[in-house]
Amino acid sequence: MQIFFRMSAFSVLSLWQNSIETNMETTRQQKIERLIQKELSDMLQRQTQQAPGVLVSVSRVRISPDLSVCRGYLSVFPSERGEEIVANINANVKTVRFELGKRVRHQLRIIPELKFFIDDSLDYIEHIDELLKQ
Repeated sequence: MQIFFRMSAFSVLSLWQNSIETNMETTRQQKIERLIQKELSDMLQRQTQQAPGVLVSVSRVRISPDLSVCRGYLSVFPSERGEEIVANINANVKTVRFELGKRVRHQLRIIPELKFFIDDSLDYIEHIDELLKQ
């Protein structure tokens, strides 16, 4: 028994547009994400030079469609200190935002609110790799 669904051209078009809008970022968002990732990476690299044995890198940056909130995903080595370092950065997020604003003041009129999270994808990949070796 076959079941046929009847969809109008309008409903198919609206489904297609909704899927594109939710899955794709605008070119402006992508440019701002790259700019913020570059500047944050540079800032954090300079700050972590003072702490020997610690490496912090910005693995991914996502910005909201209205450009008001920016989520930064940080990869920390050694990973045992990740929670501590990200908590420290989040505690000083106003200073980080101010420094970022000084660097990108000619490209952005309003600096987005910053939120930092640990990017544990490398730990997850390592865990899966260990499981596959067994």
